[in-house]
Amino acid sequence: MAARAKFFDSTISTKGEFMRKDSSFRNWITADGSSGFKAEGDRYHLYVSLACPWAHRTLIARKLKGLEDVIPYTVVDWLMGEKGWNFTDKKPKCSPDPLFNAQYVRELYFKANPDYEGRFTVPMLWDKKNSTIVTNESSEIIQMFNSEFNDFCATPEQKELDLYPEHLKAQVDGVNEWIYNDINNGVYKSGFARSQEAYDKAVTQLFASLDRVEEILSKTRYLTGNQLTLADIRLFTTLVRFDPVYVGHFKCNKKRIMDYPNLWGYTRDVYQTPGVAETVDREHIEKHYQQSHTSINPFAIVAIGPELDFNLPHNRDKMTKA
Repeated sequence: MAARAKFFDSTISTKGEFMRKDSSFRNWITADGSSGFKAEGDRYHLYVSLACPWAHRTLIARKLKGLEDVIPYTVVDWLMGEKGWNFTDKKPKCSPDPLFNAQYVRELYFKANPDYEGRFTVPMLWDKKNSTIVTNESSEIIQMFNSEFNDFCATPEQKELDLYPEHLKAQVDGVNEWIYNDINNGVYKSGFARSQEAYDKAVTQLFASLDRVEEILSKTRYLTGNQLTLADIRLFTTLVRFDPVYVGHFKCNKKRIMDYPNLWGYTRDVYQTPGVAETVDREHIEKHYQQSHTSINPFAIVAIGPELDFNLPHNRDKMTKA
């Protein structure tokens, strides 16, 4: 058990604060191939964990843009051990590595760069043509899926769907900046804190920013108005995990998302967007966090609840258009 917890040690500061490291591979796929990575069918393979909120973003963007036949993906084991994410065919929705029959995701990182010294994270987008990693930065993968694969979308409507429209980019980028720091990463900074000071700082900022989002959503259906954007996808993957795992496991228990009328309705609204619900897997989410983080939950006991119905009516589609 101690070995499993050690995986996170390098991300803790001397003050006990959780410090997330930047992604290491930052190449870009373009429709015309000018970047050296051209958008093509049967060229790229996505590696994800259904438990990971960062990986979950990519599955939602892939689904909404109709790229299921263009970007295949492989799901890793929900249990993260001392060597990181591994492949298995013994658990629901998981499968062996189809490209190299690797046992661990880390093996793919070393195939891309034998001298690699970073963390072995998902999501990770692999280029089969050049046998390398394109990127392991989720925020950039979802931008690429949104704009660079339009020639491959399953329907004309999905081709026309723009989750990062030019007229909203400044707003999307603006809310993403503080939502990432305070909420997406804020739950981790709270949960992995190793001092009271670090926890108090992180959890206070987390709930101040959730209150801020609640206020925004009292006026508009989505974060930047009446249109679903990448900002909503990025926030949703944290919100859908909040009550099942972050409230108890990460000590983010000042309020539940269910206690915020607008946030709870908004979470259900995004969940009920066609295609989104099938990307959510509570078994993977709950078992990953509570069985993998033995420094927090040493006996790896998975909690029974809470009872949540994401399909309850939300009525947010009746809000005044912004």
